[in-house]
Amino acid sequence: MALTAIPFGLAIGVAVGMLGGGGSVLAVPVLVYVLGQSVQQATTASLVVVTAGAIAGGLGHAREGRICWRHAVAFTSAALPGVIAGTALGNAISGSALIVAFAVIMLAAAAATWRKANTEGDTGRPSGQAACPPLRLGRDLSAGLLIGAMTGFFGVGGGFLIVPTLAIFLTLSMRLAVGTSLAIITTTSVMGLATHLLAGRGLDLTVTATMTAACVAGALAGVALAGRVPQRQLGRGFASLVVGVAAYLLISAALLGGPPGSS
Repeated sequence: MALTAIPFGLAIGVAVGMLGGGGSVLAVPVLVYVLGQSVQQATTASLVVVTAGAIAGGLGHAREGRICWRHAVAFTSAALPGVIAGTALGNAISGSALIVAFAVIMLAAAAATWRKANTEGDTGRPSGQAACPPLRLGRDLSAGLLIGAMTGFFGVGGGFLIVPTLAIFLTLSMRLAVGTSLAIITTTSVMGLATHLLAGRGLDLTVTATMTAACVAGALAGVALAGRVPQRQLGRGFASLVVGVAAYLLISAALLGGPPGSS
C-alpha cells in the first residue's frame, strides 16, 4: 500500500510546488478512496503531507525570490482569526450545501484566473527579479480575513482561494502569487497539524511517510517547472486544476454525499 502512495504523492507535490495549491483537497480523497484510510487518519495525514510539501515548495520559491513576504505576513495575520470565525459559522450548515457553494466559488475564481492569465505576459526578466506590488495594508488584511473566513467556513480551500486572491485582488504576478501562497499555507498547515496531533489523531506512519517524501520530491520539481513555464500557461494550468477539483466536489456532493470530512 505504501508503494501505491508514491505516484500520488509526487503528483500532489508537483501541483503544490508549481501551482501553489491542490494539497489537502487532492490528498484526502486519495488517502481514503485509494489507500483505504479512515477520514480521521486521512485528514491528519494530508496535513503532514501538505505541510512538508508547502515547506519544500516555499523554500524553493524563496530561493528564487518569488515570495512577497510583507504580503504573506499581513495576509496570514488576518487569515488566522478569519479561519476561527468561519469554522464557527460553518458548523451550522450541512456539509453538502457547503461543498456545492465552495465549488461555485472555485469556478468563479478559476474563470477570473484564466482571464488574468490571458492578459498577463512574461516581461523577459528572470523570475527571481519580479517586483512585488506595494503593500496596501487595508487591502491585504481584508483579503486575508475574508479568505480565512471562507476557508474555515467551507473546511477546504487553501491555495485554491489564496492564489487567485493574491493574483487578482492584490495584483501579484502568477509566479509571485504561487510562492507567496505557499508561505501562507505553510503557516496555516502547521497550525492545523498541531491541532490534530494535540487532539490525539492517529496516523498510518508508513503510508504517511512514503507519501510525504514523494510530495516533497514532487514539490521541488514543481518549483523548477514554475520557473520555466510562461506565466500565461501557469495561470491557465491553475485555473484548469481548480475546475477539475470543483467538478469532483459537485459530483461528490450530488452522488456521494460530499467528499470525506465534509459532513
